[in-house]
Amino acid sequence: MVSRCDVLAVGAHPDDIELGCGGTIARLAGAGHTVGMVDLTAGELGTRGDVETRRREAEAAAAALGAAWRRCLGLPDGHLAADDPDQLASLVAVLREALPRAVLGPDAGDPHPDHAATAALLGRATVLAGVAKFRPDLGPPARPRLTLAYPGPRQLVTPTIVVDVSEAYARKRAALAAHASQFDPAGGAATHLASGHFLAAIDGRDRAAGNTVGVEHGEAFTAIGPLPAAELAWLLGVHESDPGPRTPGSGSEGKGP
Repeated sequence: MVSRCDVLAVGAHPDDIELGCGGTIARLAGAGHTVGMVDLTAGELGTRGDVETRRREAEAAAAALGAAWRRCLGLPDGHLAADDPDQLASLVAVLREALPRAVLGPDAGDPHPDHAATAALLGRATVLAGVAKFRPDLGPPARPRLTLAYPGPRQLVTPTIVVDVSEAYARKRAALAAHASQFDPAGGAATHLASGHFLAAIDGRDRAAGNTVGVEHGEAFTAIGPLPAAELAWLLGVHESDPGPRTPGSGSEGKGP
């Protein structure tokens, strides 16, 4: 189920969001933001874990982070494509229904093809969601005001911002632990994800990001498009009155892509 949220986090597979920005979601939810999570696929091509197991794990992870809701769009794992009109429509429909002010998604430079395709799909969807003449059957047009990209687990980025997630990091670890089929060495076939080294590397990456801004753990993000200072301040806790989602009636946002 999708309901209105302040922040929408999008990933290709059921554990991608947790790996990339789980600490930020926990921080935002703890500060009172309503956070929704969308997995494009059920991760059905994964070496370990069936669809039902991964669904239960995803729900437990979302609860650990404090997300208000989580939805799987059921798009085909391994076959995500930004030029697929049905996949694009599925994501536009979520954006118009959830009306997020901010969106978190994967970085376009992620070497995993599904992650890169998700970034491309989300990039198109966030623009077209605000175009009144694009699929009006999917609901009234609305567009997020801030989009940030989190890095993939095998990707190094030069961040635009680093979010201090030190106080929320225990909840990120709990969310990752919920994905036992993927990360527990005793949970099945031997894989890199379940080696123990993989999660240690994620922790090390977040420690390294935090170190750049003088905190214990940080999560790195790059900005998609100009970075509105007021929106970033709102996201990280300097609250202002919310004039509502962007619509075609509010300045240039209603123009086509």
